[in-house]
Amino acid sequence: MKKGWQLKRLGDLGINYFKGVSPKEKRSNGDLVLIPSGAVFPSGIKFERTKRFASSDVNVGNKILIDGDILFNCGGVGTLGRSAIFLYGSTTDKAVSDSFVLVIRSKNTDALNRFIFYFLQSEQANEKIIANTRGTTGITSIRTEAIMGFEIPIPPLAEQQRIVGLLDEAFEGLATAKANAEKNLQNARALFESHLHVDHAEKAILGDLVNIKTGKLDANAAVEGGKFPFFTCSRDIFAIDTFAFDCEAILLAGNNAVGDFNVKHYNGKFNAYQRTYVITVNEKKRVLYRFLYFQMLKSLKKFKAQSVGAGTKFLKLGMIKELEIELPSLDEQQRIVSTMDSVREETQRLARLYERKLAALEALKKSLLYQAFNGGLV
Repeated sequence: MKKGWQLKRLGDLGINYFKGVSPKEKRSNGDLVLIPSGAVFPSGIKFERTKRFASSDVNVGNKILIDGDILFNCGGVGTLGRSAIFLYGSTTDKAVSDSFVLVIRSKNTDALNRFIFYFLQSEQANEKIIANTRGTTGITSIRTEAIMGFEIPIPPLAEQQRIVGLLDEAFEGLATAKANAEKNLQNARALFESHLHVDHAEKAILGDLVNIKTGKLDANAAVEGGKFPFFTCSRDIFAIDTFAFDCEAILLAGNNAVGDFNVKHYNGKFNAYQRTYVITVNEKKRVLYRFLYFQMLKSLKKFKAQSVGAGTKFLKLGMIKELEIELPSLDEQQRIVSTMDSVREETQRLARLYERKLAALEALKKSLLYQAFNGGLV
């Protein structure tokens, strides 16, 4: 550890900390913003996704959030360890956090809030979080006592301020780079969507153009390292040792937990799950498979709206047969397919670049945080 720094337990820094509230009532006309753990991200509190209201007649005591409070997720599904700084300007209403969120309030101490906030995002803190996590599936959690026992290297206040300033500046630049990468990817996807929705005069009913069957197998019939593709309703393609189909086909997921269906195009030997629709062009051959694939992609939003079921959303055979699609000449279909494949390739290229850039930015962020808490950030 760097000379002049001290290793202290988080709970020994003179900070205040408390769990959020568990309101007995949630209602649209409540006068408190309730911040759930799912709304807490290092980049800020995302109210647009999870804004809810709590009633002030719940006994909240001194748990109303104030400017600069650190919100640390100490439990939940997929949210453990995420933290954020609460800024009062992020909501015009008074706010409280839910019981999965630990509020850390550092006032009048030798440790800056933002210094602690950055430490909680560091690899050093992440190792401590992993070591103290309880639960293996579903909801995981970490005890408040364990969090307060985290040892944190504390430099003099002036050094903390310098480190926080450097990290603020660096992370602002990283956020800008990430936003630019996201914008480029959004533009590419928007271009792809625009090509999907080019209208043509002639229309046709899908059931007049194709034959539709389903697979016969359970979803758990997959075999690791199998010889043939096995299509289920997942976006992933699995493997199996036997095949039931040997043809070119469009594979449409027939069920999904939230109605987020998917479509694939394949030519060869394969097998399919019993709720996967296997769509083949009939003998009239008025539609190209690749053109049909793009038409099915275009129709996924419509299928989602039409799907039925409470827990799991299903597509009925009649919904698919009655689908109306655009049907230009075969020559025009081929021209559209060439354009769509080109645009799709470019979109996927940008997506891969985006993913690599995100990975590089995340690695740089981890490196900066590691250096910051090892005295190496100069």
